[in-house]
Amino acid sequence: MQNIEKSKNKKTAVVVGAGLSGSVAARILAENGYNVTVYEKRDAPGGNAYDYVDENGILVQKYGPHIFHTSDKSVFDFLSRFTDWFPYNHKVKGNINGKLVPIPFNLTSLHELFNKTRADEIENVLLSEVGAEKKVPVLSLKDHKNPAVRELAKYVYDNVFYKYTLKQWGFKPEELGGFVTARVPVSVSYKDGYFSDEYQFQPTSGFTSMIINMLSHENITVKTETDALGHIMISDGKIYLDGEIYSSPVIYTGRLDEFFNFELGKLDFRSLDFRSETYKTDSYQPAAVVNYNTSEDYTRISEFKKFTMEQNAAPKDITVIIKEYPKPCEDNDVPYYPVPVKAAEDKYLLYKEKADKIPNLYLTGRLALYKYVNMDKAVAMAAELVEDL
Repeated sequence: MQNIEKSKNKKTAVVVGAGLSGSVAARILAENGYNVTVYEKRDAPGGNAYDYVDENGILVQKYGPHIFHTSDKSVFDFLSRFTDWFPYNHKVKGNINGKLVPIPFNLTSLHELFNKTRADEIENVLLSEVGAEKKVPVLSLKDHKNPAVRELAKYVYDNVFYKYTLKQWGFKPEELGGFVTARVPVSVSYKDGYFSDEYQFQPTSGFTSMIINMLSHENITVKTETDALGHIMISDGKIYLDGEIYSSPVIYTGRLDEFFNFELGKLDFRSLDFRSETYKTDSYQPAAVVNYNTSEDYTRISEFKKFTMEQNAAPKDITVIIKEYPKPCEDNDVPYYPVPVKAAEDKYLLYKEKADKIPNLYLTGRLALYKYVNMDKAVAMAAELVEDL
């Protein structure tokens, strides 16, 4: 009886979503004495980072490629409690008018796509006007005072950025928030790595294994195949859980418009159709990811075994690829990317105002914050949120 009373008096919390953000929040709360119930719609934790070993022995990321990189040692150290790592230097090629060149566009790309004389001239101008090892958003170069820089910027914009952005977002680059253009800069460097962070690794057994380990705590109960919104309702600014007022923290990582039953209309998201293909060959393409910037209806092809080849975990003589076809997010689609245009962001702010009036509701993660964030940032934001509790 004494143990039962102690359990009743223990702090409680609810986390909605067992993706990376929700799992980080749940773990930190559990380690600080909370009994945490995690609701997850899908049949397994992992969110959109969910991965599994397929029948070929290849670690497949069901919802598209995820790569961990960070310069935040605290984030790396926290995740390292739940996984071993292997080094992974992510490289991307872009199919530009039939030629495969490094992405982000760099000095190697320049020399592969321009004749030597002109490439040398443009390189010298970039080094003097921008500086070695610098990365600059392409739109900021379009109005540069130097005509050689403007020439390059126009070429990169037309052949690397414009069509890809239209396919990915359904908008022209100028119509989107600055973070989109900043993500695909011109790099004044010969380094082909996609990221420049200090820590670039992949979890040895995959992201799902890491997240399951994170959720493995005596104070955490995970309810998969359970829609939290079938248990939670809002009335008069209060949260009700299974019909009773619930005043303990609720950490929500899902769509905010769905939480409020789409009262103000649906928020705009982009979704993806994935088409998987298996080939009896050791290698399908020269990089883990190849972007199709000027051709095809899909934006990129990912070859999963290339994410794990550096630990020699991939089988020989067979490979699995996945093609990504962006599209608007319809009712039964998975929402992947918040659309960064002002009208959509303004609508989100109206939902955020409603959420702010509920004192024990806390938002984190890409969907709930309506913000595209990398994995390390998602970890840091979730940790900061619950530590403030």
